Order: sequence, then structure tokens, then C-alpha cells
Amino acid sequence: VKNETKTTLLWYYINPITKLLSDHPSAPARIFYLLLSIYSTLSFFGFPSTKMVKLAIGSAGDSFSAASLKAYLSEFIATLLFVFAGVGSAIAYGKLTSDAALDPPGLVAVAVAHAFALFVGVSMAANISGGHLNPAVTFGLAIGGNITILTGLFYWIAQLLGSIVACLLLQFVTNGKSIPTHGVAAGLGAIEGVVFEIIITFGLVYTVYATAADPKKGSLGTIAPIAIGFIVGANILAAGPFSGGSMNPARSFGPAVVSGDFSQIWIYWVGPLIGGGLAGLIYGDVFISSYAPVPVSGDYA
Repeated sequence: VKNETKTTLLWYYINPITKLLSDHPSAPARIFYLLLSIYSTLSFFGFPSTKMVKLAIGSAGDSFSAASLKAYLSEFIATLLFVFAGVGSAIAYGKLTSDAALDPPGLVAVAVAHAFALFVGVSMAANISGGHLNPAVTFGLAIGGNITILTGLFYWIAQLLGSIVACLLLQFVTNGKSIPTHGVAAGLGAIEGVVFEIIITFGLVYTVYATAADPKKGSLGTIAPIAIGFIVGANILAAGPFSGGSMNPARSFGPAVVSGDFSQIWIYWVGPLIGGGLAGLIYGDVFISSYAPVPVSGDYA
């Protein structure tokens, strides 16, 4: 098919979807039509193919093995400590400034706290669970065949429980201080928030692949926790005043549960999972020639 004809057919194919996208007032519906339009465009050109996604269901025997159970506990503990430090830094800033609006020094402090906490959390869990601490990371690695779906679901449960317990502990030790939640800044819509989270989570999971999951990483793997902490800190500096800079459904879910505020939580599931999935799809297909799973004892199993 000639390029001109293909372009005409493509426009004819997705034009009704783009019209629905522009006309529909509901933010979730707009997100749905946007994703449908993107998928239709990619599918028209044969991307992604079934060979690109390396999902594996896994078995109960593997997911309930002693090594896997230890991995779940490791994810729970590491995520708990990460969220405790990250959310705790935001609470501490509010305490010191009498709940004043976040200013540049406060943003830097929160970003640095998250970067340091994630660096330590990934380091302490890397040899046991791979140190995901993030459902979007787990999902992106599952797309590339580095973890099975069943085991990944238990990782999710451990990460979410770790985040919830961290926020409950923070509420207790701060004598009932409110738990800050993620939300899109005033003047921005839900779509902008989702796109922001897609981009920054893509950067995070891409970094995970490049420094930890790539079989050719070599000695670069030794600095993976530092690189991962750095990209999270940098992304919070860039996105914090706009989307909140979550990149992590677990990081947003715990505060939402404890505070009871679920008004925008879907943004911090949709955006990070899309961004993480795209990173796994692109890095896994374009840059990694072998999709052999990383051993459980290795980085990002």
C-alpha cells in the first residue's frame, strides 16, 4: 500500500475515535478513547505484535515456593520503609511549615527523601525479590518476561499492603496527622496528569531495564539502585508541582486508603501502568535479544 493511501485509510480508521475523544466531557472516557486511538494507530502498522509481549502465567508451585514467599515479604518490608520515608518527608515538611504550600526547598527535600529511600529500599531487596517496590515496575518487567503474572500479582499485594501499613504507622506516630495524597494541580486536567505519569514512569522503568534487567548490563548493575533513586528524585522535581510525581501506584494507594480520598487515585494507576508497560515493551523488544527470565536471586527477578 502506498504511503498516501495508507495515511488516508488510517485517518478513516481512527477519525471516529478522535471525534469521540474531543467531544466526550468525561475524563475517564477521554482517556479510554485516547488509548483506543493510540492502539488503533499502532495496530494499523502492525505494532505491537504478539511476539513482542512475553507474558507468562506461571504456576502455583513456583509462586508459593519458599523463595517466592521470601520475595513477597521482602517487597512488603522494602515498600513499607520506602513509603514511610517518602510520605513521612511530606508530613514533616507540613509540620515544620505549619502546613504551608509546597515551595521550592520543600519540593527538593521531598524529592531527595524519595530518592534516598528508594535507593536504600531497592538495595535491601534486590538480592531477595529484585527490589521492585512498585506495581508499575513489576508490570513492566512482566511485559518483558522477567516475572510471571501470578508471581507479579502477589508482588502487587505485598507492595500495596506495605504502603497501607506505612501510612497507618505514620498516622499513629504523628498523633493523627493527615496523610497527604497525590492529586493533579489546579488548572490541569486528568488527561494532563495521566500523560505526565506515563512519561515519568516510562523513564523510571526504562532505567530499571537498562541498569538492572538487561542481560548485558554487566558491571552497570552495581549502580542500578543509585540510578533508579536518581531518576525518581529528578522526576519528582519535574512533575511534583503538576501531577505530584508518583510513578508508583503503591505510593499513591496507601495514602488514598488511609485518608479515604480516592477521587484521583485512578490517575496513578492508569498513567504508571501504561508508562511501565510501554517501557517493558520497547526495551524488551528493541534492545534485549534474549527474553530468558532473570533468576530469582538476580536483580529484578
